[in-house]
Amino acid sequence: MMRNGMSNVLATPQTQAPSATSALTDFYREEFVKHQRCLQQNREYYSAKVIIEAEAALAHILTRLEQLCCKDDADAVVSRLLHQIDLVTRLSARSDSRQAH
Repeated sequence: MMRNGMSNVLATPQTQAPSATSALTDFYREEFVKHQRCLQQNREYYSAKVIIEAEAALAHILTRLEQLCCKDDADAVVSRLLHQIDLVTRLSARSDSRQAH
């Protein structure tokens, strides 16, 4: 009896390939987390109000990211949000200057 149960477990794949939506979600999550880290590392350069608002916005985005990535216009919507966060953190400008040198 145990032998049959084990063969069923072994025959059933344990992992599934990630969907395009989950890959997109993972990609964007990583990008938003980079902005969170940048904000934390450079806190001294921002006002308390900017830190509070940016952290709240990032937390809200990260909470809803899976839902956003399921939308038909996910790339446009999430890219726009990422751009808006980048206007605060200026992370892309820092990355570009590091690559140029």
